[in-house]
Amino acid sequence: MGESGHQWAPRGDRGALVFRGRSIHSLDAKGRIRIPPRFRDILRDRYDDHLVVTNLDRCLIAYPLPEWERIEEKLGGLSLVRQDVKAFQRFFLSGATECSFDRQGRILIPQTLRDHARLEREVVLAGMTRNFEIWSKPLWEEEIKRAHEDFSQITATLADLGV
Repeated sequence: MGESGHQWAPRGDRGALVFRGRSIHSLDAKGRIRIPPRFRDILRDRYDDHLVVTNLDRCLIAYPLPEWERIEEKLGGLSLVRQDVKAFQRFFLSGATECSFDRQGRILIPQTLRDHARLEREVVLAGMTRNFEIWSKPLWEEEIKRAHEDFSQITATLADLGV
C-alpha cells in the first residue's frame, strides 16, 4: 500500500501501476506544483523520481523518464525529410525538461512551459495511464465541456478503433 493509502492492483499481465484519476492543485509563486502521493507512489514503485515535462496541445504532459526515453527513441527514428515530423519534434522534444522532486514532493515547471499551458494558480493533473497531463483549470474545463458535447462522435470513433 502506498503513502496515499491506495492499494494498487496489477493491471493485466504486465503488472503495471498506472496514472489514473484527476485532481486540482495549486501552483506556487515560484512555479512549483505538488504531485499527488498516488502519482509519486507509481513513480517510486515502478520508475524513479524523475519526470520529463513537455508541451502538448493546450496543456503539458509529464512522463516518467523511462517512458520518455521510449518516445525519444521512436521520434528520433522518424524521417527528418518530412516537414511535419520536424515541426512536431521542434515543438514536442525541444520543450522537454527533466524535473526532479523536492522534499515536499513538488516539481518546478519552467516558465516557458507554464506560459505555453497558461498555468496560473489552479491546475488540474489528469492521469493518462503511462503519463499524466497538467492543465490550467479554465482550459481543462473547456476541454471537458467540448468532450461532453462531442461524446457521441468520440464513442463512435472509439468503437471504430475496437475500444
